[in-house]
Amino acid sequence: MNVGQIMSSRLVTVELDDKLEVVKEIFDTMQFHHVLVIEDGKLFGVVSDRDLLKAISPFIGSTTETFRDLATLNKRVHQVMSRKPITLHPEADLSAAVALFLGQRISCIPIVDDDFRPIGLVSWRDVLRCHLGQPSAAP
Repeated sequence: MNVGQIMSSRLVTVELDDKLEVVKEIFDTMQFHHVLVIEDGKLFGVVSDRDLLKAISPFIGSTTETFRDLATLNKRVHQVMSRKPITLHPEADLSAAVALFLGQRISCIPIVDDDFRPIGLVSWRDVLRCHLGQPSAAP
């Protein structure tokens, strides 16, 4: 089986200069844990929900929230994203994805075409679902 068969083709992308406020809104309203960072249609990085939590104030949305806390949402995506993401092509064997998840500290693998344009995303959850014979969570 190859990664193209289990990848989610439902992608959310942001651009390098988008504010973290945009990323927070995506994570708060959609069931995504990763957004892909693109420029001119090509993949430049990945922002995970954990990256976002590390970059913004933990007091946002609380009764003790201050202007300084809110200002952390003005940081730009390029300041917190993981650069040079590890990728695979859709034809790559599922075992290649498993090896990357075990050998690298990553929780998703962007799937790209020959022009480095993102076409899908595989998470470790997708691999586990496949192993159990369950359908992918997203189209």
